[in-house]
Amino acid sequence: MTFSRVAALFMMIGTTLSACGSGSRPGNSGMTPARPEQPEISIPVPPPAPRPVSTAPRALQAAVDSLIRGFDGRAGAAVRAVDDGWTVEAGGRQRLPQQSVSKLWVAITLLDLRDQGRARLDEPIAVLPADLTLFHQPIAYLVAKTGRFDTTVGGLLTRALTQSDNTANDRLLTFVGGSSAVRAMIAKKRLGDIRFGPGERMLQAGTAGLVWQPGYAIGNAFQIARSRLSPEARTAALDRYIGDPPDGAAPLAIADALARLARGEILSETSTRIMLDTMGASVTGRARLRAAIPPGWKISHKTGTGQDYGRRNAGFNDVGLLTAPDGRRYALAVMIGDTVRPIRERQQLIQAVAAAVTTFANTSTVAGGSSGGGLAH
Repeated sequence: MTFSRVAALFMMIGTTLSACGSGSRPGNSGMTPARPEQPEISIPVPPPAPRPVSTAPRALQAAVDSLIRGFDGRAGAAVRAVDDGWTVEAGGRQRLPQQSVSKLWVAITLLDLRDQGRARLDEPIAVLPADLTLFHQPIAYLVAKTGRFDTTVGGLLTRALTQSDNTANDRLLTFVGGSSAVRAMIAKKRLGDIRFGPGERMLQAGTAGLVWQPGYAIGNAFQIARSRLSPEARTAALDRYIGDPPDGAAPLAIADALARLARGEILSETSTRIMLDTMGASVTGRARLRAAIPPGWKISHKTGTGQDYGRRNAGFNDVGLLTAPDGRRYALAVMIGDTVRPIRERQQLIQAVAAAVTTFANTSTVAGGSSGGGLAH
């Protein structure tokens, strides 16, 4: 076959293949085949039902307002209904000194590490003389016996929450990574207007007008050094602390954090149970929230008490979770940031707010569970 015949054959094949291209395929012509018209089906869709809104009980709000307004001092309270969602507060948005209430955030940081598999409550840990702090630290007597006290991370957690042991808490604080780790947890969990200070030693020293020295942990060296300060220095230091407390928090933020904790939004189910059970075993503040809890109720709480200077006190608190006999739960924070009223009156304010909550709950149960129920008089 000559070259001209081969070329002619290839031209013929190319023409044939071109004729079989996409333009000649059935259904791919320039005109789209007509399709039978589809019937339209209209299904009425009802508008989304509005979410039920549980309004704050007016009588309880009035009672809490009256109690906070009638107290001689800077105070705030907040109540968060864990299951119903309403909130009552009076002075609850101001930042008040937490004192040992801040031990809650160290505990939650630890249990969050447990949930991540980065900490174990049965892990051995030692408390040494260098770890001692000041004020309330029952563990110091155990350290003094042999020069160290061997325990577990969980043992320190129990001592910090149930006895409010300052050294146990500060040792845990070191274990979890220091103040920055606690602040990071507060930010990560979005706990709101809650500060965490520099630890017990520096916080208390600064409140008194001193700079911390390790020797202050021995005997009553701290109290002696504090007593040597002039009245002007003590007053100025206390004013600075109250005006901008490094451990300050809004009662409303604390009540909301406790409500979220109770709902399991902050820790795992097991860690939540450990936290609330340990708070429930607290032996501090028997004349505060716990004194107003009727039979059949349960309480998990944490107290906080600041330094006195003369008649003046900076920080007298109790926060916790109250559970009614019918299972309804109320997160409560009552905080006194600055007052000259005696300790008995401070205790009575905290008791009165708790009593207002339990009275409301009992009354609303009798009335059929209405959130707008009144208070018994």
